[in-house]
Amino acid sequence: MTDAELVFTALAELSTRQIAEVDQAKGLKENKIPAKKGGRIAKNARLELEQKTGKKIISRLNYLPQERKLPS
Repeated sequence: MTDAELVFTALAELSTRQIAEVDQAKGLKENKIPAKKGGRIAKNARLELEQKTGKKIISRLNYLPQERKLPS
């Protein structure tokens, strides 16, 4: 996962949380709406940056470290 991917993930999470707070959403059902709105905000920002730079943000890199093999 690249720095840019982390930034857009954080944007989606922050947007979702703030929208849920304003809407006073409680429970899974009510929080689905803020989640979609927060994700849409991050998606639109990502697409706009990709359009302006001509570079893709999404990568195949995995944030999780490779599984380590223990010595025998």
